[in-house]
Amino acid sequence: MALSPVQRGVAWLSLSVAAASTQANTPTSLDELVVTSSRSGTQLSDSPQVVTVITREQIEQQLKLASDSSRALANLLPAYTPNREKMTGSGETFRGRKALFLIDGVPQSNPLRSTGRAAHTIDLAMVERIEVIHGANAIHGLGATGGIINFITRRPDSDRVSQHASIQATAPTDDADSDTLGYKLNYRVEGTQNDFEYLVGATWEEQGVYTDANGDLVGVDNTQGDLMNSRGYDVFAKLGYWIDNDQNVEFEINRFEVRGKQDYVSVDGDRENGVPTTSAKGEPAGKAPRNQVLTTSLKYQHDDLYGMVFNAQAYNQQFEGRFGAVLTSTFQDPAIAPDGTLYDQSQAESDKTGAKFTLTKAGLLDDHLKLTGGLDLLKDTTAQTLVLTNRYWVPETDFINYAPFLQAEVKALDNLILNAGVRHEVAKLDVDTFQTVASANGVTVDGGSPDFDETLFNAGLVYKPLNWLSLFANYSEGFGMADVGRVLRGINQPDQDVDDFLDLQPVVTENREIGFRINYAPVDFEFSYYQSDSDLGSRLTMIDGTYFVQRQKTEIDGFEATLGADFNDQHRGELAYSRKNGKYDSDEDGRVDSKLDGLNIPPNRLTANWQARWNERLTSLVQASHAFDRTFDDPQKEFHGYTLVDASIGYRLSVGELSLAVANLFNEDYFTYYSQSAQVNDTRYFKGRGRTMTVGYALDF
Repeated sequence: MALSPVQRGVAWLSLSVAAASTQANTPTSLDELVVTSSRSGTQLSDSPQVVTVITREQIEQQLKLASDSSRALANLLPAYTPNREKMTGSGETFRGRKALFLIDGVPQSNPLRSTGRAAHTIDLAMVERIEVIHGANAIHGLGATGGIINFITRRPDSDRVSQHASIQATAPTDDADSDTLGYKLNYRVEGTQNDFEYLVGATWEEQGVYTDANGDLVGVDNTQGDLMNSRGYDVFAKLGYWIDNDQNVEFEINRFEVRGKQDYVSVDGDRENGVPTTSAKGEPAGKAPRNQVLTTSLKYQHDDLYGMVFNAQAYNQQFEGRFGAVLTSTFQDPAIAPDGTLYDQSQAESDKTGAKFTLTKAGLLDDHLKLTGGLDLLKDTTAQTLVLTNRYWVPETDFINYAPFLQAEVKALDNLILNAGVRHEVAKLDVDTFQTVASANGVTVDGGSPDFDETLFNAGLVYKPLNWLSLFANYSEGFGMADVGRVLRGINQPDQDVDDFLDLQPVVTENREIGFRINYAPVDFEFSYYQSDSDLGSRLTMIDGTYFVQRQKTEIDGFEATLGADFNDQHRGELAYSRKNGKYDSDEDGRVDSKLDGLNIPPNRLTANWQARWNERLTSLVQASHAFDRTFDDPQKEFHGYTLVDASIGYRLSVGELSLAVANLFNEDYFTYYSQSAQVNDTRYFKGRGRTMTVGYALDF
C-alpha cells in the first residue's frame, strides 16, 4: 500500500530526528537522535564530538521571551558569547572562534567580509530545530573554525490543512510608553495534496526602544545597526513533491529583512565615570542600517538508490548588510568634500551560489562499515561599498571553491566505533586591480588570483564500556579565510600585489577533544575538554571605530559540562558550564603570550533551567545565566560579571494558548560583556536591557 505524503515525510524525517519528541510531556530518546548536519547521519550517542540539538520546544520557550536568535543561542549554549542585543553580533563567538551559520545546509556566514550579521537571517518561528556541532570542522567547508550552527526549518506534519496564528507584545515593566512597546505577528499554513506538501509562513515585528534597569533608554547603535527601534519581517515557503516512497524533491525560499526606524540617535556616555551611552529623539544621518537576505534551495533525496542514500542540493544566498552613516576619518576624501565633513556608510554584499552532493552506503563488511562521500561546490562574490558616495571600500572579490570528501564510520566492536574522514579543499580568490580609499592613501593595489590547496582530516572514536557510559575522543580540522575585506581595505602602502600578500592565507584550525557521556535515567551528563589551535589565526582589533584583522597565532582551550535530570515525567532541570582560555602571539616569536580580549573570546558561563508541565494546560520555564568576572591584559577591559534570570508560563485555553514571560526577572543593572571587554570608548558603552514583560496568544486551527 502506498504511503501518504505525511507518512513518507515522517519516514524521511526519521533519518534526521527519529523518535525525537518535541512534546514537553514525552521523553526524548537521545540514543535514537540522528544529526543531519554531520552529512553521514551520525547518531547523537555515536558522535565523537559534542553535539547539541535545540528542539522545537526549546525554541518556542525562547520565543516567548524575545525573538532575538543570538539571545536564544546564548541562553542555550554556554560556550556562545552573551549576545549584544544589536543587529551586528561582532564579538559573538563560539568557543572563542567563528561559527558557520547555515539554514538547511545553506551557508549564511560571510567569511570573506564578516559582518557579524549571520545570526540574523531567519526568524526562529520558521525553524524546527537547531543542530550545533561544537569545535572546528570541515563537514560543510569554509567558515566553521568554532563550530556549526544549522537552522533546520519546519516541514509539513499533517494530512490536513492546518494553520497557526500568534501575536505577542513586549514592554518594559516600568515607564512603558508607545516608543518602548514592541509587537510581533506570526502566521503559518501547511498541509498536503496528493503527492505534494507545502508550508508557508510569515512574521512581522516592530521592536521599541530598549530601557535599562533604571528606566533610562539604552544607547542605539546607529553605526553597526540595532535590533531595538527596528522593523522586520520574514516570509518563508517550502514545497515538496514525492516522486515515490523513496524519492523527494523540495524547494524552499526565505526572505528576511530587519532595519532601523531612524528616529533615535546615540548619545555618548562617559566610560571613565561609569555613565552609559543612551539615546535621544532624532534622525540619524544616511540610510537605515539593515539586514536583507534571500535564501533559496532546491533539494533532491533518494533513500534507496541501489541500496544507498543520495542527497543533492543547489542553493543561492543573496545578502546585503548595510551599516549606518558615520563621520569618521576612514571615509574622508578631500576630492569629494572638505576634510572632516564627509558622512558615508558601508554596505557588505555577498552572493553565494553552490551545490552539495552526498552519497551514503551503510551495511558494508557485514554491517561494520558505513561510507559517505560527496562533493561541495561554492562561488561567493563579495564586496563592500560606500553607498552615499558610490565608492568601493572592499573591491569585488570572487571566491571559487570545490571540495571532495570521504567519511567512514567503522563499528570495530559492539561497543567501539571509529570515525575518520578526509576533505580536500581547492580554492581560488579572484581580485581585480583596485584603488584604496583616500584615508588608506588611495594606493593602487595590483589584483591577483591566489589559490589555496588544503587537505583536512578528522578522526574520532566512541567507546561504550557500559550501556549507560560512553567515552569519546576527536581530532578535526576547520578551514576558513581571514576576513579578506578587512585585509584588503587595510592596505595603505604602494606597490602591493594581492598574490604576494601574506594575510590572504587561509586559517586552518585544529580541534582536539576528549570527553564522556553518561545516560543513566533519570540523569544524563556530558563532559568534554578541548584545545583549539591556529598557527595563522585571525584576531579582530578596532582602530578609530573600524575593525581590522590581525594574523597571529592563537591557542584556545577549555571544557564544557552539561547535567540534566528528569525529576519525573513533568519536570526537568538542566545545568551547564563552559570555561575557556585564549591567548595569541603578540610579538610574533612563535609563542602565545597575550590574552584574547572580549571581542574574540566569551566569558566563562554557567546556565541553568527548570522546565515544568504542571498539567495538561499549564507549563512553565525558569532559566538563569551567570557570566563570571574576567580580566584581560588591558585593565580598562576588565569584565564584571552579571546574572540574568528569565521566567515564562503558558496556559492552554479552550481555544488557543496564552503565554506570559518576564525577561531579566530581577531587573539586573549591568553593562554588556561587549561594552566592558571588547573595546574602550564612550560611543558603545551600552547597558543591557532591563526587565521586560511579553504577553502572547497563539491559535492552531
